[in-house]
Amino acid sequence: MSNRYDDFLALHARGNPLLLPNPWDVGSARLFASLGFGALATTSSGAAAARGLADGELGADGAIAHVGEIAAATDLPVSADLENGFADDPAAVAALVTRAAGAGAAGCSIEDWDPVRERIYDSDLAVERIAAAVVAARSSRIVLTARAENHIRGRDELADTMRRLTAFAAAGADVVYAPGITAREDIAAVVAAVERPLNVLARPGLPPLAELAELGVRRVSVGGAFAFAAYAAAAAAATEFRDAGTYGFTAAAADGVAAIQRAFDAS
Repeated sequence: MSNRYDDFLALHARGNPLLLPNPWDVGSARLFASLGFGALATTSSGAAAARGLADGELGADGAIAHVGEIAAATDLPVSADLENGFADDPAAVAALVTRAAGAGAAGCSIEDWDPVRERIYDSDLAVERIAAAVVAARSSRIVLTARAENHIRGRDELADTMRRLTAFAAAGADVVYAPGITAREDIAAVVAAVERPLNVLARPGLPPLAELAELGVRRVSVGGAFAFAAYAAAAAAATEFRDAGTYGFTAAAADGVAAIQRAFDAS
């Protein structure tokens, strides 16, 4: 545990980006570990859906319980999606970072979106929140990722995103994250402007991994995409069963059984 900060941060070295799948339960965590990934991250939307909740409804206690489950499921470092820290107050955000570390997280992310008022936090408050989170992360020896949410909240303001990420880096964030940026030139601009490893989110239009590596991206995560791809496959199988009365889905199910057996045998 004492080396989890150094070990996790070392995975963000230049070269091939760290690929960070986002499991939504213990089984998917063990599956992704068996496929050779070097680290995991929780997903607020996927974890909420697994509990029959909408994104944003997991709550602080649910998020901490979830990261504890995922961290205990494998030997891989896990970054906790702590949304906005479930609080406006910087001290409360810092306290949650400390709780995540206690639950076994090797890292965590804090975003600048206020879900109650449905707005991006004022820049000064956003930086204060990250600065407080950094102090807690340093004390707990975990990696702090600071997220600028503009581009998934209807604000395609690259200049503001770059200012925020630069300020977050100056406040001590180890990694910066701007989910929603996909244009090659935008990614290159952020990498050049911010002297911290950049995480991007897998989305339609994002350049292939080889191009991201050339651009200097250090980490790529998928958010809830794997979880919802699995739900889409389940919905398609159930629809075939209900409407067509056929069993084509059993071929994919057999592949799934084999994958899980390999994963569980490996662990």
